[in-house]
Amino acid sequence: MYVGAALAVGLFDRLSPAAVAVLRILGAGALLLLVVRPGKVAWSHRRLRRSLPFGVATALMNAAFYEAIARLPLGTAVALEFCGPVVVAAALSRRPRDVGAVLLAAGGVALIADVRWSGSPSGVLWALAAAALWAAYIVLGKRVASAGDGVEDMAVGFTVAAVLCSPVLFLGGSAGLAPLGDPTVLLLAVGVGVLSSVIPYGLDQVVLRRVGQARFAVLLALLPATATVIGLVLLGQLPGPAEAVGILAVVGAVLLRSRDGDEVPQTVRPNHVTDSHHPPE
Repeated sequence: MYVGAALAVGLFDRLSPAAVAVLRILGAGALLLLVVRPGKVAWSHRRLRRSLPFGVATALMNAAFYEAIARLPLGTAVALEFCGPVVVAAALSRRPRDVGAVLLAAGGVALIADVRWSGSPSGVLWALAAAALWAAYIVLGKRVASAGDGVEDMAVGFTVAAVLCSPVLFLGGSAGLAPLGDPTVLLLAVGVGVLSSVIPYGLDQVVLRRVGQARFAVLLALLPATATVIGLVLLGQLPGPAEAVGILAVVGAVLLRSRDGDEVPQTVRPNHVTDSHHPPE
């Protein structure tokens, strides 16, 4: 995901962050349509009520995140964005162990962030907007995954969201569209879509069918650590001692919360045995 983010930063000299986000969702939607080939029923009103909010929330989340990393360091933006999953995990936790894992993850994120509020208030606001949308992504993504047609609904949701967001590409007039005539820009945009959307979001759908939203949110605590590593390797951002401790705290939170504190998905119950006392939703 953050290798794709590094590629996106390279496009900001040619396109606005919002335009790059639209190209990301366009590329991801087009590729998913080719690979998944959703049938007619996937475009029905009933399915669109599930897939469209998920697609739009994802597209807006991407746009807010790109606006944030255009103004803030990658690790800082990711740490702030992680407030969304932390809130979801805290809201859905039921045991002291769960709460402890959430607090440990939050502490690790705070250490990684090292936010300089005075540096870019707009960047902080964009990152917090991305956090709220990330929380929506988890909740809506769980609903899509639980229905059993996650990747197909994701293809439809991304495609419709891309069409709805495509007018952003025309905001800059002909000058804003000029970079799209460069094959390198288009290739990088497709690469961003594949690395940052198709692969990680496709895997999310697999994981969300097997774990609850609260555990999934805590597993996402690995992302600030991943962003810090990518920042070091690709952007030359060396983490300080506090950030290193934060990474260890985040990994510790994932290890601490070893079992779900919320529902076990019906499609993958342990030993593949369906519990007759809890009929499928």
